[in-house]
Amino acid sequence: MSENSCKFIFVTGGVVSSLGKGITAASIALLLRQRGYTTSLQKLDPYLNVDPGTMSPYQHGEVFVTDDGTETDLDLGHYERFAGVSCNRNSNYTAGKIYSSVLERERGGGYLGKTVQVIPHVTDEIKKAILSQATEGIDIAITEIGGTAGDIEGLPFLEAIRELGLELGKENVLYIHLTLVPYLAASRELKTKPSQQSASILRSIGIIPDILVCRTEKPLMEEHYRKLSMFCNVPRNAVVEERNVDNSIYEVPVELAAQKLDELILDRLGLPLSRLDLTQWKEMLARAIHPSGPRVRIGVTGKYMQLRDAYKSIFEAITHGAIANDLALEIVGIESEELEGGDVSLLRGLDGILVPGGFGYRGIEGKLVAVKYARENKIPFLGICLGMQCAVIETARNIAGIEDANSAEFVPDTPHPVIHLMEEQKGISKKGGTMRLGLYPCDLKEGSLARNIYGVGRISERHRHRYEFNNEYRDVLENSGLVPTGISPDGFLVEIVERPDHPWFLACQFHPEFTSTPLKPNPLFRAFLEAAGRKALG
Repeated sequence: MSENSCKFIFVTGGVVSSLGKGITAASIALLLRQRGYTTSLQKLDPYLNVDPGTMSPYQHGEVFVTDDGTETDLDLGHYERFAGVSCNRNSNYTAGKIYSSVLERERGGGYLGKTVQVIPHVTDEIKKAILSQATEGIDIAITEIGGTAGDIEGLPFLEAIRELGLELGKENVLYIHLTLVPYLAASRELKTKPSQQSASILRSIGIIPDILVCRTEKPLMEEHYRKLSMFCNVPRNAVVEERNVDNSIYEVPVELAAQKLDELILDRLGLPLSRLDLTQWKEMLARAIHPSGPRVRIGVTGKYMQLRDAYKSIFEAITHGAIANDLALEIVGIESEELEGGDVSLLRGLDGILVPGGFGYRGIEGKLVAVKYARENKIPFLGICLGMQCAVIETARNIAGIEDANSAEFVPDTPHPVIHLMEEQKGISKKGGTMRLGLYPCDLKEGSLARNIYGVGRISERHRHRYEFNNEYRDVLENSGLVPTGISPDGFLVEIVERPDHPWFLACQFHPEFTSTPLKPNPLFRAFLEAAGRKALG
């Protein structure tokens, strides 16, 4: 399929960041898919990092990993969870990635002596990235532009989508602008002026939004619709309210469908309007909002608990497991450093404990306290990546009697590195994109909890790590009750460990949260929440 037979939707944002462009784009993709169209989703980020892989959670939130091992923006998690698409390396481009390609080509003589400039060379590279979505079978490609209109670093991206509108024709390109209509409590009124200014910035560079989506706390009145239509140069019926949802982000597609946003899009693109079927989605949403089962309290022990975006996929996957089991859910974020003094009061009353992935030594001793508490008190436990490594260290220290057991990541010269650097990682000095990344297979031991949960002998899950289980300690740890039940096909890498003497204790080196969706929860999260539900019932 050529790009000319694929329609393109560009989602821009204005006024402030974190308005929810990713969720809006993902919701649009879901609605179009449920009307029978195939879609792809892409995020363009204007920052100069090549990818977010080396960025702090304080700066960026979680790093989402795709099947092909690309470290990407967390919005791609929304894309996969809502729309059911599988993202890849073409789904996320940064300014750093774009400029790197341009400079590499220049160094190789690819521009034949020309002066390399933002226009046309950088914008051409951006357009090439956008058009990479127009693969065989894709009807509509959706691209979200990161940042807000007016950001200096975002101007080349806006120029590129302006040019594509001209080159591909108005019938093939649609611009959606997401903006804020703030409510001022002092004057008790909604203000449309910020949105007017935002749309004006786009018009000044030649982009006139086809649809205006307005984030707001309060319902828009007719006077607001008229103002926004007039001053933003958007038809009245193309001004769409996106009010804050009360219970779940998964309500957003239903709310947008009620305002016929998908019908507006298809009409503007000249595409047939087929039947919209949201039956499954609404059934899932009903269980999420009004569960009939018991309330479960799941403790997540990490060192960035004040930053929910740092564990976005973890929290969503826990939610998916609760929905699948019809459970009322309370997620309790526990700063691992608060456990380091040995006070376990924060862990009491939990129906499940999860230790997520991460890097660095800070908070590790608190995570070990959480693992030990879950083990000794028979509380369902799920360890992920670093969480599995903590489970290994805890068993080595407290059951196998190796008191100074540690990870070589934390103590490079530890005499007992029960977790050590992967052989393939030795000698690697570069940080970006060099870990064990992406989808890898794992064989499950017959009769194990993992085999029972997945129902198959071989699985594939996404990874993001440098350190691994040290096989020199496999026998002593297994004799201490921590049994390897998931192994790489070559028999070398331990991917899953379990405790058969525990009601539900499993830890994995991979990241099952990345493949979980509300309609199809990852099996580990479904089973973990099921075990937590049993615990809640006593």
